[in-house]
Amino acid sequence: MKIASFNINGIKARLGALTDWLNEASPDVVLMQEIKSMDEMFPRQHFEDMGYRVETHGQKSFNGVAILSKLPLEDVTCGLPGDEDDDHARWIEATVMGDKHAIRVCGLYLPNGNPSPGPKYDYKLAWMDRMFSRAQELLAQEEPFLMAGDYNVIPQKEDAANPDVWTEDALHRLETRQAFRKILNLGFTEAFRSVQLNPGHYTFWDYQAGAWNKNDGIRIDHFLMDPLCADLFKTCEIDAFARGREKPSDHVPIWVQLDA
Repeated sequence: MKIASFNINGIKARLGALTDWLNEASPDVVLMQEIKSMDEMFPRQHFEDMGYRVETHGQKSFNGVAILSKLPLEDVTCGLPGDEDDDHARWIEATVMGDKHAIRVCGLYLPNGNPSPGPKYDYKLAWMDRMFSRAQELLAQEEPFLMAGDYNVIPQKEDAANPDVWTEDALHRLETRQAFRKILNLGFTEAFRSVQLNPGHYTFWDYQAGAWNKNDGIRIDHFLMDPLCADLFKTCEIDAFARGREKPSDHVPIWVQLDA
């Protein structure tokens, strides 16, 4: 089972690039972020014609998460528990029925948090605390699951080409890294770092200042796997080449292969 995560930065603007990548990479499941589309405006038929089931949790103009799946999906739910007043479309869950195993997948678009400190950063940390609680609930169910998406977290210095630039940014502040580590320490495996320890691997390059050509990137898109899912893990890769395509997202796909 090949599961990918891709912050597409607007489904309308990236439809061509996303379609090309889907045809090349042929993932079984795609967790998408920043679709920037209301549910009824999402180009559902386009992806259904490609063989994907489509589930969306959309929002007008910004945010929005979605799942594309060639495999059966069950128990689709939207929204991160813990705050009834939070109307941001940032979390979607479903159980993917594989040939060997059922995998619970959680697609997430974690708040950016800038400017920090400030209300937006407080919201980010509170959201991460809610994510921690949801992770505990899922762990208690003792079924394979993963949480993947745009975390807006630079976990360590090796995950940025120029880490000193990010020291006071919400993506790399100490409190952010501590909150990420708190979740990880519940017993999760961070998929990419389990197969690649070297620096220089990124999932995001800003559109400004020639960041892509300079390889001035950061790694902020992650897969966290619970122990049962980690037992099924085979590999994880970043499709960095997608950033060099026509009309690209500022993020690129990251994917895992599971024996499921």
